[in-house]
Amino acid sequence: MGPKIAPVAIEGISYITAQELRCVLSWFHGWGATQRQRFLEDLVSKAVPGKLCALLGELSLLQVQDKAPSIFECQLRLWNQWFESWSEDERNTFVRLLEESEPTFVAQFYQEIANTAGKD
Repeated sequence: MGPKIAPVAIEGISYITAQELRCVLSWFHGWGATQRQRFLEDLVSKAVPGKLCALLGELSLLQVQDKAPSIFECQLRLWNQWFESWSEDERNTFVRLLEESEPTFVAQFYQEIANTAGKD
């Protein structure tokens, strides 16, 4: 079980956004390695939109499925909706909170962003 996420207010963040941040962090702590890798790819594609490597990864997700989405897929859909509505400061707060509990993951995130430099 991952670390507890305190129910205190996050400075400069609305109550609703703070709840969304905590929710995604809670999901993250329950995800396995494969799900975290998929989330990392999604996070990188949001951090460096328009890069070819990120776009190719997104194209592979556009598959028609005959079955109901998994809980993880539903979580990612909510994550995407919420992320789109967050301000840049709120997005940075999310990464900062994630880094506090998962510094290795966030270090990998920054490395993946650095790997996109110079690629179109």
